[in-house]
Amino acid sequence: MYRINPLLIEKCRILRKKGFTLGKIIKAVKLPKVTVYGYIRDIPLPPEVLKRLEIESTKRINEFNIKYRKGKCAPGRVVIRPKGWNRDLIFLAAHFMFDGEVQTHACVYHNRNRALLKQVEMSMNKVFHLPARKWLNKITGVHRISYHYIELADYIRKKIQDLKKYIKTASLKEKQIFLRAFFDDEGSVNFYQKIVRGYQQNLEILKLVQKLLREFNIKSKIDEKYKEIIISRKINLIEFRDKINFSEGIYINPNRKNSIWRRKIEKRDILNKVLGSYQ
Repeated sequence: MYRINPLLIEKCRILRKKGFTLGKIIKAVKLPKVTVYGYIRDIPLPPEVLKRLEIESTKRINEFNIKYRKGKCAPGRVVIRPKGWNRDLIFLAAHFMFDGEVQTHACVYHNRNRALLKQVEMSMNKVFHLPARKWLNKITGVHRISYHYIELADYIRKKIQDLKKYIKTASLKEKQIFLRAFFDDEGSVNFYQKIVRGYQQNLEILKLVQKLLREFNIKSKIDEKYKEIIISRKINLIEFRDKINFSEGIYINPNRKNSIWRRKIEKRDILNKVLGSYQ
């Protein structure tokens, strides 16, 4: 198992205490995002830094709106906007909610797993008949697909909010699609701790995920401090594997410096190894 240099760990924590954002710390120490986050997540940014970031974000949005936003798509670029729900639309809204982002003018999805990127791209083509712009960060290996349509962004933003209410009374199959999207994007498996966990800054989402898991007889707990939901104990992990699970083709990052797996391996295979380790 690879061990991180203690001096790098201390540097991460010192930079955080000085008010450095996660992105700036990653650039300074050249470690993966997940690794750095694990060492600084208990150190909140100072209030003055949070306020500055909020002001800068608002300024960027206002400048963009003034310069670019027209309020409508260009002629000939009409966006289909389904009124109801279907499984593909639930899948898309969920993924844009978790590992995606809805900007004022575009819907963007980031991921390292090609299988998920392909699924999102196929569903976007099926529902909206729209082509994607593609980009790869050669340093991190993270891919990005984006759809630059103002009307699409407005529509998806509203559907994400509507989905939080709709999914509570949806069919079990639709709830399964939502939960799998959450754990595909935000989830991980810890072999030694024998747990499945999912990260999410929005506590409202974590509570919604916990409520939906109970409908599949899966007990979980929420750690509000670290903003994560945890599934433990063999009986709950079996229920999770059999009723939700990770999608096929969802691999861990084999290049993470603190990974115990030195090869490409699917999350669902790690989960099976966890269950196989019980006596």
